[in-house]
Amino acid sequence: MSLPKPDSALLILGHGSTENPDSSQPSWDHAETIEKSEQFGSVHCAFWKEEPSFRQIWPMIEEKEVYVVPNFISEGYFTRQVLPRELGLDGHTTEVGSHTVHYCDPVGIHSRMTDLLIKRAREIIDEGVRLEETCLIIVGHGTNLNKKSTDAITAQVEAIRASGAPFAEVLDAYMEEAPFIADWQTLTDAPTVVVVPFFIADALHSYQDIPVLLGIESEPTEAASQREVFRQNPYHFGDRVLYYSSAIGTDPSLSEVILDQVEYFDEHYRS
Repeated sequence: MSLPKPDSALLILGHGSTENPDSSQPSWDHAETIEKSEQFGSVHCAFWKEEPSFRQIWPMIEEKEVYVVPNFISEGYFTRQVLPRELGLDGHTTEVGSHTVHYCDPVGIHSRMTDLLIKRAREIIDEGVRLEETCLIIVGHGTNLNKKSTDAITAQVEAIRASGAPFAEVLDAYMEEAPFIADWQTLTDAPTVVVVPFFIADALHSYQDIPVLLGIESEPTEAASQREVFRQNPYHFGDRVLYYSSAIGTDPSLSEVILDQVEYFDEHYRS
């Protein structure tokens, strides 16, 4: 086991938002959990759209060795291009000023995410609902910027299908590319549908955009922390029932995935 690392720092990277305080909250929550575990000398967060920014963070870290874990769902545009550029990284390990920086894989591609998605789907449905008559839809953003942005979701769908979880169907759907989540009623004819957003936070997409696309809200409303959309399950559409989950990245177990990615780095990337 590569942990604990009392002489190293952990830096969790998030997207953040200038419009929504809920966007960065999961990263701070996971950082607090890990800090309490005393696995690292210090634990920090930095964000693309909030402070502390990626370029501001280095003077705040005293430890020479820093493990960086992107709290992002996919290995796509941000984790391959934006984050390394902003942090001044050029590989798995980079010397940045006085720091030796180890750049780990994003949390969303970890194999444990499969169990978290299944657990989340089971948690939100009512007792007595038959999984054999239930379709699980994992929903993501979708983008033309980088094909890998959907790879994490399709990989999870395939893993859930192979896991033996007794759902009638497991599908992927997206906001901005086919298959579209707005077409959920035609994607499956299962009487019960569970939708789990494969996002890190209950930010603009999961609390505003997707509820409108699903038809459970008529227009975008206030922040997720101030509304009941995730607590009004189930939603009825004729003789069909829809359950809508909060974003998978809000699950407390994600702090363990962050630590797993550090250990994976030491086992596979560290020479």
